[in-house]
Amino acid sequence: MITKALQFLAEVKAEVNKVTWPSRREALGGTAVVVVVVLLMATFLGVIDAILSKIVQSII
Repeated sequence: MITKALQFLAEVKAEVNKVTWPSRREALGGTAVVVVVVLLMATFLGVIDAILSKIVQSII
């Protein structure tokens, strides 16, 4: 059992070394895109929610 676990960890290490990791600049750029999109979607959904709340309140 221990040998299988050690073999698995060795294979994981070998696979991780094969990965092409993004540069710091690429990672920060991708993060910035995600943050901007999330903020835009949150704003959009907040506005839609406020509008629908007003509609439902006027009906009730």
